[in-house]
Amino acid sequence: MSHYQAPLTDMYFNLFDLWQTQKYWDQSPALKELLDQETASAILEEAAKVAAELIAPQSKLADQQGVRWHAGDVTTPDHYKTCYQQLCEGGWTGLAGDPEYGGMGMPKTLASMYEEMLCSADIAFSLYSGLTAGACVALNQHADAATKAIYLPKLYSGEWSGTMCLTESHAGSDLGIMRTQATPLADGSYSVSGSKIFITAGEHDLTTNIIHLVLAKLPDAPAGSRGISLFLVPKFLVNTDGSLGERNKLSCGSIEHKMGIHASASCVMNFDGAVGYLIGEANKGLACMFTMMNYERLAMGSQGLGAAERAYQNALSYAKDRLQGRTTGKDTNKADPILGHADVRRMLLNVKAINEAGRSFSVYVAQQLDQAKYSGDKKAEARANLLTPVTKAFMTDRGLDACITAQQVFGGHGYIQEWGMEQLVRDVRIAQIYEGTNGIQALDFAVRKVAADNGEALHELLAEISEKLANQPHPGLSAFLTEYKNVLSELLVAGKSNTQLLPAVACDFVDLSGYLLYGYMWHQTLTVLDPAKHSADFVESKQLTARFYFERVMPKAWGLIAIIRQPISALVEMRDELF
Repeated sequence: MSHYQAPLTDMYFNLFDLWQTQKYWDQSPALKELLDQETASAILEEAAKVAAELIAPQSKLADQQGVRWHAGDVTTPDHYKTCYQQLCEGGWTGLAGDPEYGGMGMPKTLASMYEEMLCSADIAFSLYSGLTAGACVALNQHADAATKAIYLPKLYSGEWSGTMCLTESHAGSDLGIMRTQATPLADGSYSVSGSKIFITAGEHDLTTNIIHLVLAKLPDAPAGSRGISLFLVPKFLVNTDGSLGERNKLSCGSIEHKMGIHASASCVMNFDGAVGYLIGEANKGLACMFTMMNYERLAMGSQGLGAAERAYQNALSYAKDRLQGRTTGKDTNKADPILGHADVRRMLLNVKAINEAGRSFSVYVAQQLDQAKYSGDKKAEARANLLTPVTKAFMTDRGLDACITAQQVFGGHGYIQEWGMEQLVRDVRIAQIYEGTNGIQALDFAVRKVAADNGEALHELLAEISEKLANQPHPGLSAFLTEYKNVLSELLVAGKSNTQLLPAVACDFVDLSGYLLYGYMWHQTLTVLDPAKHSADFVESKQLTARFYFERVMPKAWGLIAIIRQPISALVEMRDELF
């Protein structure tokens, strides 16, 4: 009974009113002949139809059927083949791909809205094309011209798909201890042997070939993460003319039986002397793979937002229809919709305030990526790098919170399968875990992104927020920003002498940063609302939701400031045997 309609009005508002992406497109030599506001709107309207009419109605069926493994072959839900083929025919699998190799060349700001729709429709289904898009980004940046010419057109068209093979059973985030080996062969290729686990879309029946990007170590590789190389290992070997040859020496040993995303094939992949080809330089594969991983981490934010948006739409619809209790006092013999209850309104506004700020933040980060890609803007690139772990961690944490809160609106009905809410909770839960757990993201943000440059990139972002507040004051956000800066200074100073401090407070600090940034999103939203351009209801809804955020959501973050300033002594002094 779960339904979904893409929030196109809000998407257009964020793209064209809040961040005015069309002005940047018009100024970019690479984009101005390709895209304008009218074209972008038409693309998103068509994407909305694909998501709402083709994919979303069958997400429950996909969850029930799941994927099936038999003798190394993996079968996806019955309707996935038709849906995937229609994606390919519509060019969606190459939406942001390089036009030189058959992609549509759309900017990330537009692609991020499409990704959100696809995740709202069915997270499991989105992963097949999503992993391929990430593999394309890595190949386009690091592969040689000949490799790109052979593989990218097939990947962009959707005829082939891609994976990312990192994790081993004994090596999760600690990639330096991986055991997969790559031995040089006489013809310049490599023999890759080892086993990888949790490989999304490692084996399936949607494409004619699967291109695995595999991390492995050469025989003479330096120890640790400095000795990791990246290899392209196809399921079927590819002839020089692009046709398929014999099957490579690799197989799917099993699939994982998971809490959610049942229709996503999470595979154990065994490489038994499979032929592979080096991508990039030897022993520098981790940097190549992080190109793909960072792309996927941003996609995780879309997963959190996509699931939360669908959860909100269904909870709101239920709250309008479900009659329980008396809230109006007009007729004591007749129950009223639960939307009238203060607690239900609180829950819905919490989700709405977080979702809409998250959409604004998603476009903001995507715009930094576009400016870095098309204009070579180094500050934009640094800001995108800074905000990638915040996107992954904060948006997925809040996405799960939002799905659980929306589920709560349903009461007992939210816990049973019929209404689809429990599936959203199960499906979105993984977004906090894969592509680097949110604890790892928080550590990356606090230590590698903020402390590593003594807060330079973050200070530049805070200066931007300060400038906007100087033009359009907001006392609540200004006070919060001031205290945030104080906490940042304290952490940067204390962290130099106490190496355990930043890891201990990293999760609280990334949440604190997220609440500040969402406040910035709402502040900017308020500055561009124009009654002449938007309906009275749209303007009033944005204004009241912003007020709710500043009055009842962001104040929670003051508690994080208090927590961060508390001693970490108990955490440090607790001996292992006392746990």
